[in-house]
Amino acid sequence: MKKIKAILIAVTALFALTVSNQASQAQTIGYVNYKDVESNYEYAKQAYKEIDTKYLELQQFLMDKEKQYKNIDSPINKKNFEEQVQKDFKAKSEEFDKLKLKRAQEVENNILQATKAVAADKKIDVVLDYRVIFTGGTDLSKDVIQYLNSGKFKPINK
Repeated sequence: MKKIKAILIAVTALFALTVSNQASQAQTIGYVNYKDVESNYEYAKQAYKEIDTKYLELQQFLMDKEKQYKNIDSPINKKNFEEQVQKDFKAKSEEFDKLKLKRAQEVENNILQATKAVAADKKIDVVLDYRVIFTGGTDLSKDVIQYLNSGKFKPINK
């Protein structure tokens, strides 16, 4: 009977040590509303404005070429003009797509870099998207926005 009590006490003590050890290793969780950060990040606003401007230029290119096309009389000249416009538009469209992808990657990388820095500063171990948090955690969105727009943030790509 004494042996069983001793084993029971030892198991209880071991369980208590395990639980307290796991509690001391618990990770702190933060979350970020990416869309909110992105829409309040000044560089992102500029980048997306640049993309919009390039898109409008691409649309203007097509409208100008359409006007020129209407003034061509010869069917052969029209066909040659169409082929040339298609080549030019394809090149401009590919350039636009590259710019769009590059700026989107820069914005995403900058937000990720800033989120890591803010999380480290606040001693947050894990940062999740706000949509997966039902309760608890620390909202880092405003801190990330402030850090991104401050003079302290030095982006990798700019």
